[in-house]
Formats: sequence, structure tokens, C-alpha cells
Amino acid sequence: MSGTNSPEAVKKLLENMQSDLRALSLECKKKFPPVKEAAESGIIKVKTIAARNTEILAALKENSSEVVQPFLMGCGTKEPKITQLCLAAIQRLMSHEVVSETAAGNIINMLWQLMENSLEELKLLQTVLVLLTTNTVVHDESLSKAIVLCFRLHFTKDNITNNTAAATVRQVVTVVFERMVAEDERHRDIIEQPVLVQGNSNRRSVSTLKPCAKDAYMLFQDLCQLVNADAPYWLVGMTEMTRTFGLELLESVLNDFPQVFLQHQEFSFLLKERVCPLVIKLFSPNIKFRQGSSSSSSPAPVEKPYFPICMRLLRVVSVLIKQFYSLLVTECEIFLSLLVKFLDADKPQWLRAVAVESIHRLCVQPQLLRSFCQSYDMKQHSTKVFRDIVNALGSFIQSLFLVPPTGNPATTNQAGNNNSGGPVSAPANSGMLGIGGGVTLLPAFEYRGTWIPILTITVQGSAKATYLEMLDKVEPPTIPEGYAMSVAFHCLLDLVRGITSMIEGELGEVETECQTTTEAGSSPTQSSEQQELQSTSDQMDKEIVSRAVWEEMVNACWCGLLAALSLLLDASTDEAATENILKAELTMAALCGRLGLVTSRDAFITAICKGSLPPHYALTVLNTTTAATLSNKSYSIQGQSVMMISPSSESHQQVVAVGQPLAVQPQGTVMLTSKNIQCMRTLLNLAHCHGAVLGTSWQLVLATLQHLVWILGLKPSSGGALKPGRAVEGPSTVLTTAVMTDLPVISNILSRLFESSQYLDDVSLHHLINALCSLSLEAMDMAYGNNKEPSLFAVAKLLETGLVNMHRIEILWRPLTGHLLEVCQHPNSRMREWGAEALTSLIKAGLTFNHDPPLSQNQRLQLLLLNPLKEMSSINHPDIRLKQLECVLQILQSQGDSLGPGWPLVLGVMGAIRNDQGESLIRTAFQCLQLVVTDFLPTMPCTCLQIVVDVAGSFGLHNQELNISLTSIGLLWNISDYFFQRGETIEKELNKEEAAQQKQAEEKGVVLNRPFHPAPPFDCLWLCLYAKLGELCVDPRPAVRKSAGQTLFSTIGAHGTLLQHSTWHTVIWKVLFHLLDRVRESSTTADKEKIESGGGNILIHHSRDTAEKQWAETWVLTLAGVARIFNTRRYLLQPLGDFSRAWDVLLDHIQSAALSKNNEVSLAALKSFQEILQIVSPVRDSDKPETPPAVNVPVPVLLGSISGPGLSRPFVRTDSVGDRLGRYNSSEPPVVTDELEDLNLWWAAWNTWYRIGSESTKPPVTFDKLTFIPSQPFLTALIQIFPALYQHIKTGFNMDDLQKLGVILHSAVSVPISSDASPFILPSYTEAVLTSLQEAVLTALDVLQKAICVGPENMQIMYPAIFDQLLAFVEFSCKPPQYGQLETKHIANAKYNQAEWVALNYVPFAERSLEVVVDLYQKTACHKAVVNEKVLQNIIKTLRVPLSLKYSCPSESTWKLAVSSLLKVLSIGLPVARQHASSGKFDSMWPELANTFEDFLFTKSIPPDNLSIQEFQRNESIDVEVVQLISTEILPYANFIPKEFVSQIMTMLNKGSIHSQSSSFTEAEIDIRLREEFSKMCFETLLQFSFSNKVTTPQEGYISRMALSVLLKRSQDVLHRYIEDERLSGKCPLPRQQVTEIIFVLKAVSTLIDSLKKTQPENVDGNTWAQVIALYPTLVECITCSSAEVCSALKEALVPFKDFMQPPASKVQNGES
Repeated sequence: MSGTNSPEAVKKLLENMQSDLRALSLECKKKFPPVKEAAESGIIKVKTIAARNTEILAALKENSSEVVQPFLMGCGTKEPKITQLCLAAIQRLMSHEVVSETAAGNIINMLWQLMENSLEELKLLQTVLVLLTTNTVVHDESLSKAIVLCFRLHFTKDNITNNTAAATVRQVVTVVFERMVAEDERHRDIIEQPVLVQGNSNRRSVSTLKPCAKDAYMLFQDLCQLVNADAPYWLVGMTEMTRTFGLELLESVLNDFPQVFLQHQEFSFLLKERVCPLVIKLFSPNIKFRQGSSSSSSPAPVEKPYFPICMRLLRVVSVLIKQFYSLLVTECEIFLSLLVKFLDADKPQWLRAVAVESIHRLCVQPQLLRSFCQSYDMKQHSTKVFRDIVNALGSFIQSLFLVPPTGNPATTNQAGNNNSGGPVSAPANSGMLGIGGGVTLLPAFEYRGTWIPILTITVQGSAKATYLEMLDKVEPPTIPEGYAMSVAFHCLLDLVRGITSMIEGELGEVETECQTTTEAGSSPTQSSEQQELQSTSDQMDKEIVSRAVWEEMVNACWCGLLAALSLLLDASTDEAATENILKAELTMAALCGRLGLVTSRDAFITAICKGSLPPHYALTVLNTTTAATLSNKSYSIQGQSVMMISPSSESHQQVVAVGQPLAVQPQGTVMLTSKNIQCMRTLLNLAHCHGAVLGTSWQLVLATLQHLVWILGLKPSSGGALKPGRAVEGPSTVLTTAVMTDLPVISNILSRLFESSQYLDDVSLHHLINALCSLSLEAMDMAYGNNKEPSLFAVAKLLETGLVNMHRIEILWRPLTGHLLEVCQHPNSRMREWGAEALTSLIKAGLTFNHDPPLSQNQRLQLLLLNPLKEMSSINHPDIRLKQLECVLQILQSQGDSLGPGWPLVLGVMGAIRNDQGESLIRTAFQCLQLVVTDFLPTMPCTCLQIVVDVAGSFGLHNQELNISLTSIGLLWNISDYFFQRGETIEKELNKEEAAQQKQAEEKGVVLNRPFHPAPPFDCLWLCLYAKLGELCVDPRPAVRKSAGQTLFSTIGAHGTLLQHSTWHTVIWKVLFHLLDRVRESSTTADKEKIESGGGNILIHHSRDTAEKQWAETWVLTLAGVARIFNTRRYLLQPLGDFSRAWDVLLDHIQSAALSKNNEVSLAALKSFQEILQIVSPVRDSDKPETPPAVNVPVPVLLGSISGPGLSRPFVRTDSVGDRLGRYNSSEPPVVTDELEDLNLWWAAWNTWYRIGSESTKPPVTFDKLTFIPSQPFLTALIQIFPALYQHIKTGFNMDDLQKLGVILHSAVSVPISSDASPFILPSYTEAVLTSLQEAVLTALDVLQKAICVGPENMQIMYPAIFDQLLAFVEFSCKPPQYGQLETKHIANAKYNQAEWVALNYVPFAERSLEVVVDLYQKTACHKAVVNEKVLQNIIKTLRVPLSLKYSCPSESTWKLAVSSLLKVLSIGLPVARQHASSGKFDSMWPELANTFEDFLFTKSIPPDNLSIQEFQRNESIDVEVVQLISTEILPYANFIPKEFVSQIMTMLNKGSIHSQSSSFTEAEIDIRLREEFSKMCFETLLQFSFSNKVTTPQEGYISRMALSVLLKRSQDVLHRYIEDERLSGKCPLPRQQVTEIIFVLKAVSTLIDSLKKTQPENVDGNTWAQVIALYPTLVECITCSSAEVCSALKEALVPFKDFMQPPASKVQNGES
């Protein structure tokens, strides 16, 4: 404006005007004078105005009518040149705004005339435009006239004019509305009360409008009228009008000036009342039309849709909806429904295309969609418009795929499609190219043979339409194939994008508002608190409302979206398209998740999941999930039922991987396409970015991922990350290089996905864990019953999740580990192996994690972490337990020092290993224990030490691996050592703990319960240790028992002094005696079966080849150990109070062991007996003292000395107890506290000894091979105990006891030896050596005898008993004792290797006994008891047996010793006997003695053949000694001796003097040799006493005479018989014996004669002489004998007769004889 107002411009204007007028006047000079004049006057007018006025322009305007007049007249000439000149001048005036209203009206009238004459049409349009745009003076009728003018020009025949007019009309219409907007602007500040619009009358309503508004109103109203083919009210003079143009104008007004309609009720009224009905009316042909229905089918012809109108209508509708939705809610509902209808398959393609374009325009306006949702979908009885739109798009897309393959000729576009050629010529197969050749394809969708290319149509987010813009087309265009699909596709994408970004934006705002709760500005009157409350509640309400809208929007659209997207996803062959679809599904899923819409969220996720897996893949989660599964559901869209299309199997995608499906039954292979992998990535992306909103659908996601991972052959590696690994089931997995490069990426994303779980909130994390758990449960179910490779995805990911969430492990620990424990119990080894791997990794990680507060201050957490480790103990699978133990081992190695309260759990795990769980398990567990014992005892709480003891003990009891058991016993020893070294500190800590527990127990009112209560806690610890070792002492394996026994006794021996005195009571009764009982029981019931081998190829020594023998060893060890403790700790035990009872029990055990039918045990029992009696027996040269008596080597030896407790470790002690111990270990016996009590103990011992002795030596009733007969070492040891025992009880030892002793000694000596033991015990038979047993027996008697000797008088009555005992032994020389009914063999006949019993050689023993008897008798002959009890007679009686047997004795030495002993005894005893002759105490002895002499001197036994002459002579000299004894000791004292005895002696001598003992030659006498010396001696003695003058009684002499006559008579007989035989035999020599006999007789005769000569003559009876002489003739007769020996003897016999050669007496009586 400033340009036209400047003085220069004004000046120019004036000049121009003048020149114009001049030119006009010039032109009209000739033809049109009036015009010329008018022009000239005009020039003057202008000049005057310019001269007069300062405001030239205003003045001009005022006078414009006159100024313009000449030009109007000029136009009236209709002369083109003039008209053009005038119009140009008028335009100039207009442009300077110097035209008044009137002038303007005149101008318009003039233009109208020109128009009617069709002159200068373009110039006219230009003028109108200038007039209307430069100022606002044209109004009302003139304005309408100007507009009509333009309209009329639009409809001329001239194309240029037409188009220019159309443009002008558009501009004019715009100008009218712009004026109104400007007017509104001007009046904006004046607030008017709007007048209510009443009724329908447009007239009435106009009155309220301002001028410009009124024009605009009239114009718009008439446009509606015109489009509706009605007469206009205002635009008078319109002749024709096209709908298309009218609609375009309407659209532009509505689009450009929405505020006009929104701010003015009058205009809104127009919209409602005019525009909408009009649109609806115009739409009707489109609605009714059905494609393909022939006109004949319906009676009334249907108007065909007309593209230009329809398309413009849709544009109008778009504008209406976009701009005036709020005004036209109901109308929009109708429009939208129409739009939806236009998508139907039976509508023409072009109609569907433009409808889709219109919908696309809506879809890019989320706020608008939101309003739809609020206005319709959320109202009760309203159409669900928003839902319908989305569903319609879905059905539309489906319908495109379901196009019937044969085109319907009625629809041109289809024909066009089918013949359009180009790349689409073979829609069915075109997609196939992708698989074979690497032909790059157009991006397209392909489904069941329908191939639809994807065209790039718009940039995302803007709805740029193609066909809605084709305003110049009259015929419907052919729509290229794929266009509609592409638009629809973009609709969906934009819809999703819009909705989600809008809702998420608002959600974000709400969330930030919630967080910051900003204060809204409010009226100052409210207090700030109120205001705050107000704002929060408003905010809440607002949020609730918003949330409802969001939810409704999602609920309305998700089904349709999902249906369409799923289908598109399935059909997509283009990666970018697929990506977009997946992105849409993902954003929807995330949005649903954020809004908590579970069903829809799950449905979208399911879709992505399905896309990830091969088609028809059987995955139950996806088919049975609660998410509305879309494959079999139909959605009703506008009454049409639309089936969801399930994924097509023949989608032509590039296969990138082939793998095994994860299923129970093997099902061949499945293929993964690149699209599957794409979906998988989306799924990973979803889980990664939106994990927090997934909730329960983690299940779906994870299940799918699991299957994909499986098919791709990813296997878990340490830490749970999945790494590409080959499938176990052979080469079924085939991966292309494309996917191979992808795998690490996928694996990485997978891991990152679970790493990101650390950012999830607790609830989401729980959802994730639960999902993994249930997934794992499924995998577990599948793995049941087969040993196929299971899916370890879930377990691996649980591990990963646990590891990254360590900082809040408490909240997920229980579900996590609870589930993994279940996995650990699974029968499939691979499955449980990973379960255990995961569990142990988590526990280890948990313990090493840097918690806040640290574990050491958070015991609860530590126990929580360790608990699953303990729980694993209830699982029986060895592989799991191995993992568990390896974990323990690692925990110990890394965390051992800081376990603290976790120790009981850890130890519990080791202790829970059971016997049947295999060697390797036990070995690993044991390794842990060893580590604990060697390294961690000092770091653990003392209260756990007892558990360590228990666990170590339990390993001892495991029978899988002997070495472990033995080592564990070693550990127990180490533990005891530790207790010993750290005793004080342990005791303090335990006492403290005990006090605390006691207090707790009292508070709760319960009794404190622990083993070995009430011993102090430290003692209890020891007792537990002892008890454990005690249990091991009765283990079934001998080696374990042995080791445990040694350890038990060593520990008690070494550390027992630490115990409180009172605790010893428990040790004795609860530990030691309990153990003894059990050992005794096991030993007595042990199996006697032979054990072939000791496992493997170990040979077992025969002394250990039955269980019984092995138990025997244990019994020995145990008894010895207990005995040693009793011995070394007597000073501690005796004050205990019930020591005597304990002593009795111990003795009872010794007794039962001694009486056990096992040589080893019984012998050891006696050793123990000796030990507790504190006897140290002498050391034999062969046996050194056994150093550790704990190791008992079963050799049949006598007791070694047992000295000291024989510990296997030296302990240096400084305490007083140690000193005392030292004292007791030396040889001096301990100082006994109470004499009386002590005596009782000894007597108890004696009774035990007696019971052992009598029981063990009592012969069994029956015998068979297995009969047990005690061994020699046993009996020896038994007897050896007596002397020492006797020392303690001698004061009370009486005859009864002696009797008992005798029985035992006798029985013991009688026991035979088994033939296999004989070579060790017996000397060779010829040696005269005593066995140790026999020595011991004699020693026992010797001790007794010595004791009696020095004892008081009353003890001496025991002598005879001792003699009896000894004499009984002497008898053994000839008559070995019988042991029951047992047959014994002579040693020479026994076979060494057979189980036979050999009688001992009792001769040396008997002889030794005899020597003892003689010695003893020599000492005690005069004792009263000895005299009274006829000891001498007994001795003689006993000796009579060997003497009478003589050569028949088992040993020759016996009778010789017997003789010498007899002589010694008699030399002492006879004087005593004579002394006591009067008392008659010896009366019965004499006959016994006589018989003894008789039996010996004339024995019935025959000397052995091999007896040499020298031997014979030596033996003879013994006989002679006896006769000498008779002659010196007996006969001289005949007066003091009974007569019968003397006569017996005489008879005997008589008998000896002649050798012929019998008159008959029996066989028995064949080999008798002559004892000449003996006969001679007898003779001499006989004669000496026969003719001694000391004969006092006639009887004596008579005896002598008798003897002589008998002798002579027998001589006579012998000689006669000899002569007879000699004569008869002739030349044959007589038998040797007869010759011998005759020689003897001859010698006897000569001896007799000598004797007679030596005697006093008066002593010889005359008769005797006569008998002697009478022999002579007989002797003479023998001279003829042929034997030289006889002759020489005869010579000697005859010589003495010379003494009888005297001259005959002088007196001859009776003449001749």
C-alpha cells in the first residue's frame, strides 16, 4: 500500500489517469462523441481534484463514480480496442483503491454486459479479480453478481476462458472467506453474545452476521444449493453449474477456512444441515452399486458410481472429518462407515483405491483416531468406528489376496491387471525364482499363488494420495497392481506408528507428571495444599480417562491389525516390508504390555513367535495360549465373517537353516528361512527392549527362542551363554553361511537379553524367572523317558539371569534354585547335569559376589545361598552329587575361610553321601573332608567340630573304598590331635555357646538336648569322637576295624587326660564297654565260611580266611585296648565309684573272650587278663616286647611283656597327670587306695580265672572235625596267670580253692594238640623236654608249695593235696590222660596236615613231676599232714605202675627214674614209717611196697629185642640195687615190720634166686635172659637172712628152710628134664632157652653150696644137706651133654662137692642102704 500512497505514486497515478482519458477521447473522437466528451470532462475533473485536495486519493475515491464514468462509457462501445483501454484504466484505479462502492457496482454492471456479449472474457476475469482482491468495497448483490459473472465465464466453450474462470472463481471464493476472516480479526476484541441460531431458516440466521461474514455465508449456502442441483438464493443469474466444480469449491473452502465454520454457529449450521446431507445423498450410487451384478437382476436400474464425483466426495469427506469432526460427530460416523463400505471387494477397484487413500489420510492423524475412539467406540450404542476401520483394512488386504484368478470382464481394472504384462505376467510362479536362481525380485507380497508387488507410494507418516488428486480424470483410472495393497499396508503401519507414538508420548508425560507432581498455577485464593490435592486428583482423573481411551483404542484395533499384519508377514517376500511389519507388531506388543492388556500383548507376541518358527511347527505354547489365537478365530467385520488366514506353507523364502525340531518323537527336520531369523531378531529385540512389560508372555517369547536355538543347534556353554554347537543327533542341522555369520550375533543378543534382566523391576524379573521355569518344566517333560539330547535353553538362561541379578539375588533365589533342584532330579543325564551346573555356578557366584552388606554380616543370605547345596543331597543321581561335591570343593578352596555359619550346611553335604553312591562320589566328598580337616578346622565355629567328627566317621563306615575308610580314621586321629592342641580355646568357645543355648532353651521352656549330656561340651566333643571310632571298630571290614581300634585306644590313651574326671564314667560305660559288647556279639555270630579272596587278586592268609577269624582279630584288639586303659588309667578309674562293677564287666568280657572257640581271641583275652592284673611275664628270647600292642600279630607265642600304653605317637606332657602316668607305666604296682576293695577285685579276678580254666579245659561231650580244643599257648598263658594272681589272694586261699586249681591244672595238661600245630609246640619225640604248658603247671604248683612252706601252720594241710596232684601227673608217664572221648594218635602216626589230635609226650612231664615229688617228700616226709594222709603209700602206689610195666613203659627212662625215686623216697620214708609203726598209720603201706617190689623185679614185660648186653647188665644192676635196699633197709629191721611183709620179701628173694620162673615153656618166656648177678644177689641175701643166727622165731627159720627145699626141688626137676631131652634129641642141639636154663640151675647150685658153707653149720638143717647131696648123681648124668657152655657150668657145679668127699662115718646104720 505504501507504494501506491507515496507522493510519487499519486503523481504517477494522476498522470496516468489523464493520459488514459486523453487516449480514450482520442479513440472515441470519431465514432463515439459522447464518450469523447465524457473523457475530456474527466480530465478536468481529475485536475481539479488534484488541485483542490491534499488527500488526493481520498478525494478521488469520493468522486470515483464520476472519474470512472468515461471508462464505463468506453466499455459500453463494445469496441475491443476501446474496451481494452478502459478495462486497463479501471484496473489501475482499482489497484490504487480509489473506487467507491457505487463505482464498483457500476463497474460490475458494465462487466456483466461485456460478459453477456462475450467480449474480452479474460480481461473481464482479470478485472473482477483485481476489483475483489484490492479492496472490500464490493458487497452483497454486486459481489454475488461478480461471482456469478465468473461462474458463467467458466462454462463458455473456450477452454482457456474456462480454466481461467475456474481459477478466478476459486480465488474469488477464497477472497470472500478471507474477508470474513479479516473482519473477524478486526472485531475479535469486542466480545459478542452469540445469538442462538434457531430453526432451520437461513434468512433469519444471516441477520446476525457482519457484512463480510454475510457474503461468505450466502456464497457457501448457494454453493451447497448448486451442488445439490437446487436454485441459488444469492448467486442470481447462474445458468449452469457442474457438481465436480461445486464439490471442489466446497472442499477448498472447508479445507482452507475451518475456523469460520467452527467459530460461527451459522456456518456450523450450514455444515450440518446442508453439506452433510448433500454428501450422503451424492454417495448413494456408490453405496448401492455392486460390482459384477448385471442390470437385469434388479428391476430398477442402479446408477453407476461416477469417478470424478465420488473421488471429490471422498476428498470433501476427508476434510470434513479432519476439520469438523467435533461438530459433526454423528455425520462423521456415517461417513466413516461409508468409507469402510467402499473397501468391500464388490466395489470397483478405483473406488476401493480412493477409499483406501482416504483412510490412509485418517490413519496418519492419531489424535483424530483417538477422537473416533472416544466418540464412537467408547459410547454404548454407537458403531465401533475405529475398530471397523482397522478391521476393514484387514479384510481389504485379505480380499486382495483372495482375488479370483479369472478376471471378471465387468471390472475393467481386473482385466487391466491381468493383461498389464510386465513383471506380473505369471503371478503364481513369479516368487519361485527366488529359491532357485538368485534372481532379485521386486519387493512383493505373495500368498497362495497370489503375487502382489509392493509399490513405494509415500514417505512414512504422510498420506500422499495418487487417485484422490486426479481431478482432471473423468473416466476411472486403471489402478496398477499392488497399489491398493501398498496403500493399505502403509495405512496399517502409519496407524500403528501414530497410535503408539501418541499413547506412549502421553504415557510418558503422565509418568513424568506422576514423578514430579508439578504444581499447576491456580487461583491465589486456594491454599497451596488444597491446590496440590486438587492437582493430583485432577491428574489422577485425567490419567484414568486417558488410560481408558488408550486401552479402548488398543482393544478396538488390535485384532484387525494383528490379522492383517500376520497375513502380510506371512506373505511378505521383501526384507524391508517384513521388517516394517515386525516393527509394527513389536511396537503394538510393547504398547499393549505397557497398558497391561495381556491378551492383545500375548497375541502380538504369539504372531512374532509363529513367524520365527517354521510353518506348522508344533509348539503348544503358541497354540493353546490364552492369547486370542488367531488362526481359528473369525472376526466379524460389518457382518461379513472374515476367517483368519493361517500361514501358508509354500511361502517362497530363502531357506537358511535346516535343523531338528524340539519334540519328544523325532520328526525329521525343519527349515528356517531368513524371514524366520528376521522374526527371531525382532523377538529378541522385543524381549530386550520391552522385557519389563512382557509379564506372562515371557513364556511365549522364551519358548519360541528355545525352539529356535534348538533348531539352530546352539548349545549352552559355561555361564549359560549359548554357543553354536553341533547337534548331537547327527548331521541333521545344516546352516548356510549366511546364518552361520548370524549365529554369534544371535547368541550374543540372547545373552544380552538376559543380561538386561538386571534392569527389570522385581515383578518383571519374577515373570521372567517363572517363564523360564515353566519352559524348563516343559523341556523336562519332553526329556522324560528317553535319553535324547534335551533342550537346555531354559536352564542355561535361568543361570544367566541369576548371575546378572546377583545384587538382588534374594528375591529370586528360592524360585530359581527350587526349580533347578527339580531339574537336578531329572532322569535324563544331560538335563540334570546342566541343572546341577547351573545350580552350583549360581551358588559359587552368589558366595563370591560382593554383596552389600557383605555376606559375613548377612548370615541369613549366606545360609540362603548355601541351602540349595544341602537340598541337592536328597537327590540320588551320582552325577549330580558329584557336581555338588565339586562345588563344595571349589567353595572350600575359594571361600573356606569365610563360611562361618555355613559350615554345618557344607559339612552336611559331605556327610550326606551314602554308601551306595559309588566310589567316585565318595572319593570326591572325602577330598572335601580332607581339605576341611587339613585346612579349615581352626576357621570354623567350634560348634561344627562335632559335625566334622560325624562326617569323618560316616566316611569310615562307607564300604565302597577301603582306603577312604582307613584314611578317614586317620582324619579322626588328626581331628583328635587338633582338639588336643587347641583344647583351651575350643573349650572356652564351646562353653560360651553352651551357655547361650542353655539360656535360649530356658526361655523357650525346653530341655537342652545334646548327646552325652550332662558332660561338659568339650568332653562331649571327645565322647562323640570316641563314639564314632567305636562305631568304626565294629565295621564289617577287618582293616577298618583294626585301624579304628588302634586309633580309638591311642586317642583315649593320648588325650584322655583332658577329660573331666566324671566323664571317664561315660567313656568306660558308653564307649568302651558298649564297644566290647558289640564286638563280642559280632564275633560270636560271625560267619565261619571260608572267604576265597580279599577282593581283586589279594590272597588272604589262612589265619584270616573266615569272617570269624577276622572278627577274632578285632576282638583281640578291642579287649587289649580296654584292658590297657584299665591298667594305665587305674588311678583315674578307681575313684569313680562303680569301679568294681566296671571291673566285673571287664572280667566278664575277658572271660567270654577267653572261652570263645578261637585260639587267637582266647589267648589274647588272657594277655589282657595278665595286663589288668599288672603281671609282666618274662620275655622269651624269641619274642621282643611288641612295640605298639595295638597291632596284634596272631602268632602262637607266649605273652610278651606289655609295658606302657604303647602309643603310636609320643606326646610330651608337662601336666601332673602325665607325671602320674609315667609313674604307673613303670614296673612298680600302683598304690591301691582301699585294701579291702582291692582284695575283692583280686578275688573277682580269681573267680574269673577259675571259670575260664574250668570251662576251657572241660572236655566236650562229642567230637567231630570242628570241635574246638584250646591251644597250648592259651592254656600256658592261663596257668601262667595263676602264680601272680595267687600272690594277691594267698591269704584267703583254702583247700576248696586248691581243689579247684587242681582240677584245672589236671584238665589243662590233659588237652591234646592238633596235629598241624604239633611241630611248633612239641619237641621231637625223642627229646625229653617239657612243653611250656607243663612248665607253667609245675611252676604253679611250685609257687603254691613255696607259699605253704613259709605259710602258717593251717596251710600245711595242703601238702597232701599237692602230692596228689603231682602223683596224678606222674601217672601220665604210663597212662596218658584221656581228654573226654577224644581219640588221640601217637605223634608218630599223626599226619601233619590232617585235623587230628596228637597226644603229648607226657613222659618228660611225668618224670619232672616225679622229681618234684621226691624233692618235696624229702622236705616234708615228717610233716604231720604228710604222715596222716599216707603220702608215702600214695607215692609207692603211683610208682608201682611204671615199675610193673618196666619195659612196656612208653619211655625207658620212666621206670629207671621210678626206681631211683623209689629208692630215694624209701630211704627217707622207711625210717619215718618204722618210727610210726605203732600208730598203724603205715600198715597199709607194707603190702603195697611188697607188691611193688614183686612187680618190678619180676616184671611181665619183655625186654626189647635190640637190648645190648651192656644195657642188659646195666638194667640188671638196677635190680641188684633194689635187692640191696631190701637187705640193708628192710630185712635188718624185720622186728619193726609186719611178718607177712617179711615172708613176702623172702618168697620174692627165693624166686629171684632161681631164674626159672615157670616150669612150662610158654611163648612168653622164650626170650628171657638170665640175670645171673641178680640171682646171685637174691640167693645171697636169701641165704644171708635164711641162716643168720639172728633168727629169733622158729617161723623165720622155717621160712628159710622152706625156701631152700623148694629151690633144691626145682633144681632137681630141671636137671632131670634136661637129661631126658638131651638123650632124645640125639645129634640136634636143644633149644637155646633150655640150655640157658640148665646153665642157670647149675650156677645156682654152686652158689647155694658156697652160701651153705659160709653159714654157721648149726643154722643149716640136716635135711638141707641131704637134699644138696642128692643132687650129685643127677649132675653126673649131665656130663654126656654136647653143649660146651653146659659143660663148663657143670664143671663149676661139681667142684664144690669135693667138700662132701669125706670118709664115711664109722657107724653104719641098718646095714647097706
